[in-house]
Amino acid sequence: MELPKFNARLFFAIVYSALGAAIFYIAGFPLPMLLGPMAGCLAAALAGARMEDAGQLGTFMRTFLGVAIGASVTPELLGRVPELALSLAFVPMLVVVLGCVGYPYFRRVAKFDSKTSYYASLPGGMQEMILFGAEEGANVRAVSLVHATRVLVIFAFVPFVATHYFGLDLDRPPGAPAKFLPWHETAIMVVSGFAGWQIARVLRMPGPSIIGPMILTAILSLSGIINSRPPLEMMLAAQFFIGLGVGVRYTGITPGELRIDVLAGLGYCVLASIACLALVFTVRNFLAADFLDVLLAFLPGGQAEMAMIAIIAGADVAYVVTHHLVRIFIVIIFGKLVAGFLK
Repeated sequence: MELPKFNARLFFAIVYSALGAAIFYIAGFPLPMLLGPMAGCLAAALAGARMEDAGQLGTFMRTFLGVAIGASVTPELLGRVPELALSLAFVPMLVVVLGCVGYPYFRRVAKFDSKTSYYASLPGGMQEMILFGAEEGANVRAVSLVHATRVLVIFAFVPFVATHYFGLDLDRPPGAPAKFLPWHETAIMVVSGFAGWQIARVLRMPGPSIIGPMILTAILSLSGIINSRPPLEMMLAAQFFIGLGVGVRYTGITPGELRIDVLAGLGYCVLASIACLALVFTVRNFLAADFLDVLLAFLPGGQAEMAMIAIIAGADVAYVVTHHLVRIFIVIIFGKLVAGFLK
């Protein structure tokens, strides 16, 4: 049996992530296991380090987040369907607003071509936008860097707002240690995470590593088989590899890409955040949810990253995640249809 080859790029990505997490922890920064790996890999990439993400291992770790979301689906949540329906009705409006803000910005200010501008402006999943852009002949590297910057900036911005504006304590653990949970529930959650991922992958669902485990675990939660969230160790592992995955996106970045693509991504983050906040302040009086829940639900960050922050912040996880899933599904379903119409 041949042993797996040593992957130096992944090894150093893990080392830089661990250093970032340690520095954030010692400095007392919020979310050290989430933001630390992201910052460590980002700094290493800007310094010229060559890294890779964790591949299938990292994807498996993300299944723990899907399990945590699914475990938050309880019978009480089903009674809130009318409230969710009203709130979800504003998600298509958010997608249209962000697209109408982003496309002319990328075309006229950043000077991107039309295809690159279109897929850079859509607030969908990063992987799906890169794939769609590649199929249409867009500049895949520019699309990738814009969306990575969008996720990174909002990812770093939300903890600052949560601690300074809402006064939340983000240092509390996202779960109980495994030794305090029934061992059979922990085992079931690990199995449901892997099985849900594989089922969703076979069915070609978008974001299978999160959506599949989320659906399967929600069924187990509603049936009473699972009565707790994943243990602390699983959540910390998920945080670490999510942060690493965002940071390594900048590997191999050139000064030109930094000056053009990343700067364009930063400008889009400012415009998108202003548009999003305007929508949140407009619709919040129509919604019964707390302001923090509405803000986390409508900010166009990454689905996994926003879900993790919602869990740590003690927000309404099911409410937040449902909105991000609907946003991503809308972009995936209608994104290419609109692109064909615009041609």
